[in-house]
Amino acid sequence: MLSAEVPLPHLGSSALLLLQLLLSPIAAFFPNIWSLLAAPGSITHQDLTEEAALNVTLQLFLEQPPPGRPPLRLEDFLGRTLLADDLFAAYFGPGFPSRRFRAALGEVSRANAAQDFLPTSRNDPDLHFDAERLVQGRTRLVGALRETLVAARALDYTLARQRLGAAFHALQDFYSHSNWVELGKQQPHPHLLWPRQELWNLAQVDNPTCSDCSELSCPGNLLDFMLLTSGYFGIHPPKPPGKCSHGGHFDWSSSQPPRGGINKDSTSPSFSPHHMLHLQAAKLALLASIQAFSLLRSRLGDRGFSRLLDITPASSLSFVLDTTGSMGEEINAAKIQARHIAEQRRGSPMEPVHYVLVPFHDPGFGPVFTTSDSDSFWQQLNEIHALGGGDEPEMCLSAVEVTLPLDPPVFVPGKPLVFSVDRLLQKVTVRMHGEISSFWIKNPAGISQGQEEGMGPLGHTRRFGQFWMVTMTDPPQTGTWEIQVTAKGSPRVRVQAQTSLDFLFHFGVPMEDGPHPGLYPMTQPVAGLQTQLLVEVTGLNSRSNFGDSQPHFSHVVLRMVPGGTELGRVPLEPVGSPQRGVFTASLPPTLLSTSLPFSLELMGQDGEGQSLHRAAPQPCTVAPVLLELSGPPGLLAPGSKAPLSLHITSFWGPQDLDLRTSVNPSFSLTSNISRVHLGLNESAWGHLWLEIPDSAAPDSVVMVTVIAVGRGASPMPPTHAFLRLLVLAPERQDQLPAPAYSSGPVFISPTPAPAFPPSTLVTQGRAGGGMAGNFWWGTVGGVLFLLSLSSW
Repeated sequence: MLSAEVPLPHLGSSALLLLQLLLSPIAAFFPNIWSLLAAPGSITHQDLTEEAALNVTLQLFLEQPPPGRPPLRLEDFLGRTLLADDLFAAYFGPGFPSRRFRAALGEVSRANAAQDFLPTSRNDPDLHFDAERLVQGRTRLVGALRETLVAARALDYTLARQRLGAAFHALQDFYSHSNWVELGKQQPHPHLLWPRQELWNLAQVDNPTCSDCSELSCPGNLLDFMLLTSGYFGIHPPKPPGKCSHGGHFDWSSSQPPRGGINKDSTSPSFSPHHMLHLQAAKLALLASIQAFSLLRSRLGDRGFSRLLDITPASSLSFVLDTTGSMGEEINAAKIQARHIAEQRRGSPMEPVHYVLVPFHDPGFGPVFTTSDSDSFWQQLNEIHALGGGDEPEMCLSAVEVTLPLDPPVFVPGKPLVFSVDRLLQKVTVRMHGEISSFWIKNPAGISQGQEEGMGPLGHTRRFGQFWMVTMTDPPQTGTWEIQVTAKGSPRVRVQAQTSLDFLFHFGVPMEDGPHPGLYPMTQPVAGLQTQLLVEVTGLNSRSNFGDSQPHFSHVVLRMVPGGTELGRVPLEPVGSPQRGVFTASLPPTLLSTSLPFSLELMGQDGEGQSLHRAAPQPCTVAPVLLELSGPPGLLAPGSKAPLSLHITSFWGPQDLDLRTSVNPSFSLTSNISRVHLGLNESAWGHLWLEIPDSAAPDSVVMVTVIAVGRGASPMPPTHAFLRLLVLAPERQDQLPAPAYSSGPVFISPTPAPAFPPSTLVTQGRAGGGMAGNFWWGTVGGVLFLLSLSSW
């Protein structure tokens, strides 16, 4: 990490451009786990969001006992760190995966962190409760929560999680950036989520708030008053005389009297003049986050809230069927399999909430049929027949990846396909499609099974035309398995299995120098831009998986798609607590210069030295340019015109680009930029205008898409940017529904939250608990939480 004293001209041109693009003069609780490199021991936005979600999920599980299983007991979770793997295993059964929940929570956390990096949010004091913009900040906070509710009710959970992340960022910033903690408050602000309530005792522009402080640490610089204030940062807006600064090395306003600052973002005095109050601020921010989660749960109901965070294991069951003329036999087979899958899940936690049927026919698809009634789904499915289409046979659900890597990745005549089975895999299934004359499957003990239908020594074989499926008997033998296929052409072979040990991944650009060091989240790597890969292993902490022996993950294999050619291996380094199972790796420059898709495979060993091998279900691509599309700060209303901003940057040589725009539904969208030429490390800005007609349905979602396509003899692959926006009714733009009670923090019941003694301060590894009114309070894994006994 560069020293804070390094002047900007000493940085390279690429680093300078990154600082200009991604760094902001606004700070907050540090964004994510990467931030701990700058300030070890700090509590980040990511920590607060994840801990709050786990607490509310635990409360939901305590109040809703699992069907067919004993109810959870609160005492089983006291005294140890609360982990998603343990929580889901306790509720749904040993080894049950928490991957989807952690993926949904990751979306919220990354949207939270992005508020410190996105061009439209990083400099806006209203979104960070800076510059005494407290009333305006509350309006924006409540608006983001309202958008979360609307998007969730519209079943657009991606947008709902994005808006929830933005809301949580502002909510948590309030306790770090204002003087609420310094005023001696022990509870979250009771009116922060209710716009009809007064914030009271706000400092006015002519009220001095701070005295001068020339040191890094400024414990006594606030003047003796009971007014609510927050610090100014940078030069926009300028700091009035006598006002507090945010503070830290990167705050330009802190060098102007009164010097110093009041932020509590981290444990480091270099970044946070009130670092000594960091844990108190984090405690209140955590309680406020639990309060907000509980509010959303009450508004959405348990079912809707579970879908927002993907707590319910099966939100929907989707079937995609190819209805071209060559697929008659496969369609009949798919109908049988669809009913088989649904019957297996009936009455279990995996029973679908919705059924989705998507027929596709060369070259189109649809209509999409969605229902929550299984009988209606079966009726619609039975009405699908093969239509005229291409002459070549296609594989049903060929777009659905599989779990287990094959070596070689594609069929090679005369060469066996090899895959590994470890003790955490079950329901291993081999699927093959093509003009297959014979095949055999051999387990590590040398036992083979051929193409004869029915039950065999390894499992059950079924055939539907050119489609073969072999389901292995549980538990499958661990070790190396082989598949030998004899066929005309190039048959397709896939191996799938169920497992609680899996991994999630995402990308980010390290922002180590600035007021909020962290990882700027990216949806995909960008050519020429040094990018970090973050891997989060799920199922790592389940006691039913490993007992006392912990696995070790060493590296990630990168492979070209299709073909499977190995592009390289990158070593993994653990980040943060080992219990979180988070690893990081630097992507090699050679990969960041290619335009070909690539896949990821996680490699490791269990505690007994046996191989662990997992493949990501979807391939990745390197974007040739950085394409950012951002929307207006407020909400959209029918009859309005919204300005959008487009930002394009090339970090990898000259680029000639055509820009194409679209919007769904088909509203009017105009742009002042359709072509652009960029040199190395050059960027361009464009503006779009979206017109919302008077007839637009309120509480509906609008999707804007921009595609950058290369021009020339060897055009680059297209780069996409998507922006989801909400159209809200005017009377609902600025407020949540009124609370059922007039005062007191909204925790879990209408009873006001208790006052907590100092001993309940958030401390790592400390556990405790007690009664207060109708509440049980406790610290789990060092995290304070509340549970309502009246709701039991």
